[in-house]
Amino acid sequence: MAHLNIGSVIFPDIDQVDLSGPHEVLSRLPDSTWRLYARTVEPVTDMKGLRFLPDATLEEAPQLDVLHIPGGFGVDAAMQDPILVAWLRRQAEGAQLVFTVCTGAILLGATGLLRGRRATTHWASHHLLPLIGAIPVDERVVEDGPFVTAAGVTSGFDGALRVAARLRGEDVAQGIQLYMQYDPEPPFSAGSPAKAPQRVVDTARNAFAPVVARREAALRTIAAKFPS
Repeated sequence: MAHLNIGSVIFPDIDQVDLSGPHEVLSRLPDSTWRLYARTVEPVTDMKGLRFLPDATLEEAPQLDVLHIPGGFGVDAAMQDPILVAWLRRQAEGAQLVFTVCTGAILLGATGLLRGRRATTHWASHHLLPLIGAIPVDERVVEDGPFVTAAGVTSGFDGALRVAARLRGEDVAQGIQLYMQYDPEPPFSAGSPAKAPQRVVDTARNAFAPVVARREAALRTIAAKFPS
């Protein structure tokens, strides 16, 4: 069994569940190491004020076997950081698997590596996937070759278990799921726009609208740089 170097990239205003959910799963894989990488080793603050301490800078990272990219509102600034985007592209090209959660797929897409690939992301940004050349798929987890993309936030648990099964087999993945007692019974059927009451969906879409508009503008600028 070959040792696995697993690494998450973190940046300001990530959604912490996009990070901590997959960590709960993948940090339990046998014969593996999980590390956090960022532009500096200063604490990184998530969207709601939770702070994470990077293990090392981007430059200090080895070639990772598994690259994990969380999402969050900070994706908009991160995808316009040429140093970060270039690092993500180098790491993704050499990794066995690349795993994104939520709008982490949008950040990966800024590298150009999702062009022609099936992918998913958070429902509020799902319609933006074609701007980065991705083929949008309305599923909770989508696998396309070495790329595994999970939809919004809690989908990271599902995606991480899929990654665990690919790397260490289904028995290991199921054992981790059992340890976590991951057997959700949500109190409401409101976890997707297709299920939530329309008034709830409308309120959420209105709240997201300014963020999505800025994200779309940034993506159009980035997409214009891709070769046709």
